[in-house]
Amino acid sequence: MPGGGREAQLKHTGLRPGWTTGACATAATTAAYTALLTGEFPDPVTITLPKGQTPAFALTGESLAAGSAMAAVVKDAGDDPDVTHGAVIRSTVRLLPPGSGVVFRAGEGVGTVTLPGLPLEVGEPAINPVPRQLMREHVAAVAARHGAPGDVEITVSVDNGAEIARSTWNPRIGILGGLSILGTTGVVVPYSCSAWIDSIRRGVDVARAGGLTHVAGCTGSTSEKTVAGMYELPEIALLDMGDFAGAVLKYIRRHPVDRLTVCGGFAKLSKLAAGHLDLHSARSQVDKGFLADLARTGGASESLAAEIAGANTGLAALRLCEAAGVPLGDLVAARARDESLAVLRGAPVAVDVICIDRAGTVVGRSSVRGPGDAALGPSDARLGPGDVQLGPGDA
Repeated sequence: MPGGGREAQLKHTGLRPGWTTGACATAATTAAYTALLTGEFPDPVTITLPKGQTPAFALTGESLAAGSAMAAVVKDAGDDPDVTHGAVIRSTVRLLPPGSGVVFRAGEGVGTVTLPGLPLEVGEPAINPVPRQLMREHVAAVAARHGAPGDVEITVSVDNGAEIARSTWNPRIGILGGLSILGTTGVVVPYSCSAWIDSIRRGVDVARAGGLTHVAGCTGSTSEKTVAGMYELPEIALLDMGDFAGAVLKYIRRHPVDRLTVCGGFAKLSKLAAGHLDLHSARSQVDKGFLADLARTGGASESLAAEIAGANTGLAALRLCEAAGVPLGDLVAARARDESLAVLRGAPVAVDVICIDRAGTVVGRSSVRGPGDAALGPSDARLGPGDVQLGPGDA
C-alpha cells in the first residue's frame, strides 16, 4: 500500500501526468529567449518546475528574427481529458530596453481579463501569476548564463485558442478572446473518478494504520501546503481530495478519525457550503445567490447582497465583502463544516474548515465542531496533530 500525501496518491492512480499550459509556455519562452541570445534553439528544452521536476519539451516550431524569437511546444496533458491536450503553445520573446523588466502580452488564442474578481487586473492577459513567475525565473536564469539584462516582452499565443476556449468557463467569468495560461505546479493531475476516489480511501487507511488522529482533505497542492504549515501535519495525514469532498467524508464516516480539517480554495468550498459534494466545475458551480444570502446573515446590506449576487466569480464576491467588513470567508467555512458534519451522520469525527485564496492566504476559517457539539473557539481550532488528548466530543 502506498503512503499518504499528494505524490503517493498520484502514483496510486496509475495514470500518466501531463504538463500545464503554464509549463508549456515557460518551455517555449526559455527556448525562444535562449535562441535570441545565442542564435540556437535548445531542442528539447528543459525547465525546472516549482516542485523540482525537470521535464524536457520538444519544439514543434521555431523562428528567429532581428530582436525577437518564437518557439512552440505541443501540450501533453497525459491521461487527463483536458480540452487543451494537443494544443500548440507559442511564445514570442522580444528584447526591450534595459530596465523595462519582463512584460507579458496576450497573443492570438490567449484571453484578456475583462471583469474583476480574478487574480489579474482587468485588461491584463490571462496568464496566471504562477506561470508568470515561472517564466520570469527562467528568463532571469538564461540572462544570467549569457550576461544579458533580461528585459523582454513575452507574447504567449495558442493555436485555435479562441475556439478551444468556448469549451471552458472563460467567457462566463469575463476572460475573452481565448484560453488562460494556468498551473500552480506545472503538472496536470490525471482525472479518473474511480482511481482518484480509491486513492483517497487508501490515504485514509494509511493514516489510520499509522496511528494518526488528525487528517486533512485538501483540494490541491496550495491547500496542502497551507494546512500542513498551520497544524504541522505529516505528509501521510494529507489527503489530496481534489474535487471529491464527498468521497473523503463518506469514507471517513465508515472509518473515523478524531479530527478532519478540510482546506481548499474559497470558491470550491463555497460549493461544499451549498451542499455540493463534487466540486468539479463541470458538475457544480459557485452560487452567488447563495453567497448573497449567506452574506446577509453576516450583516451585508441589501445593496451589497445585490452586488454579490451579480459578481462574476466567487473571489469577486469575497473581495466585495472584505471591503465592507462582512466575514463571508468565515461564514462559508462554518457552513461547509456543518455540511460536512451532516454527511458524517454522527460519526465520531470533529471537523474544521479553512478557506484560502489562490496565493494560499487564509480568507475564511471555522471553529472545530464534533457531532452534537457547540463549536470551539479560535484558540481551540488551532490545536495541532499532537494534541491527542482531544476526543471526538471535545475537539
